Amino acid sequence: MRKAKKEVIYTDVEIIDAVSEGMALARVENKVVFVPFVVPGDVVDIRILKSKKNYAEGKAIAIKHYSDRRVPAQCPHFGVCGGCKWQILNYADQLKCKQNQVASNLERIGRIDVSAMSPICGSERIFHYRNKLEFTFSNRRWMTPEEISNPDFKPQPNALGLHIPGLYDKVLDIQYCALQDDLSNDIRNRIREYASQQGLEFYDIRTHEGFLRNLVIRNTQEGEWMLIVIVAKDDKSLLFPMLDFVKTEFPQITSLQYIINEKLNDSYNDLDVVCYHGSPYITEMMPAYRTGDAPLKFRISPKSFYQTNSQQARSLYGFVADFAGLQGTETVYDLYTGTGTIACFVAKYCKIVVGIEYVEDAVADARVNAELNDFDNTTFFAGDMADILTPDFIVQHGTPDVVITDPPRAGMHEKVVNQLLATLPQKIVYVSCNPATQARDVAMLSEKYAVKAIQPVDMFPHTQHVENVMLLEKK
Repeated sequence: MRKAKKEVIYTDVEIIDAVSEGMALARVENKVVFVPFVVPGDVVDIRILKSKKNYAEGKAIAIKHYSDRRVPAQCPHFGVCGGCKWQILNYADQLKCKQNQVASNLERIGRIDVSAMSPICGSERIFHYRNKLEFTFSNRRWMTPEEISNPDFKPQPNALGLHIPGLYDKVLDIQYCALQDDLSNDIRNRIREYASQQGLEFYDIRTHEGFLRNLVIRNTQEGEWMLIVIVAKDDKSLLFPMLDFVKTEFPQITSLQYIINEKLNDSYNDLDVVCYHGSPYITEMMPAYRTGDAPLKFRISPKSFYQTNSQQARSLYGFVADFAGLQGTETVYDLYTGTGTIACFVAKYCKIVVGIEYVEDAVADARVNAELNDFDNTTFFAGDMADILTPDFIVQHGTPDVVITDPPRAGMHEKVVNQLLATLPQKIVYVSCNPATQARDVAMLSEKYAVKAIQPVDMFPHTQHVENVMLLEKK
């Protein structure tokens, strides 16, 4: 028989730092201990959940002293929902942590001199800043310890909310989320109420039974709203009355759409979207780079990618344009162009922009966005970056003076890095949502490029995520 492991509890431990993945850090007996939902300066008792040779993971079971860097949580679900782990750390300290996170990755992984780094650009809004949230219907609602211990609690199996971190089949019922405009909460809560009253089945991810699957809510700064209802069965007798209810209850929704998803996973990029009411898209406006120029228009369809913090997207793109330093004569390549937002942002200030993107639907959106803004100097190509960006392609479309690259979290493929080293544009502006892979790529480029500027940007307050823009110039 296995012996039960002895519970390990450390008492009166000071939290000394906030680190990646939204965790805080302490040191006990020469071992690093990672703890969530506490902040530097807290003094806590820690129960060890996992112990390895060089580190441990734990949970704070008592707070003996509250840090002066701590602020009250705005979300009633804090500590259970894993979305905003830094919400109780004051925003100035969040920014310091993110700045340190970028610097640490660049120095440790890329051996990059960070003396050119500017102070991080914080978000003007730290709540209600998101323009998109996705929620899940589930008949396996996560119950809190308080509910379980309450003898008068009557279990309600249905939930409309967010997945519990690390548990694919458990969903936390979200009554209030502080990340999107309050109308998002009203829509979600009224739909849950309607579905319960009508006896609509919430989806069971284990057995793949049920009707209601997902809810996607998007909005723009101009007050346009898109709602996408995703169901598991093509049953119009259940779906259409629900959509009619939503249409009547929320006239603010300018784009009401639905998707029938009969697959065993929640992805919907390969599925048809049907516009039930209103417009098939919403439109976001963004101030132009230079004062006096007309604002940019971006059409957002159900599957379109758009930066989820609209105000900070303008700041991010402004730094990209600053680093590019365009004079009107340059050939610019925009790698991983997505829906062409950066390409359109800089198109007015250069000779030509060539955008490359893997997702064909995104390229179609990029062409629409260029047309909306009357740009005739943009061309977009769909395909794998490593396959498209070849010497023949560059001969055909011109050697770039400036390359802007904004790859996914995995960074650039080694073939792409090597092609940049062979092409040798004068400048590379590298935008990254993962400073670790950015550091790796820049280290490879350092053979022929020098880092001239570094600008972190906080797109996601209260989370560990950070964007970083770097300017590399040919040596």
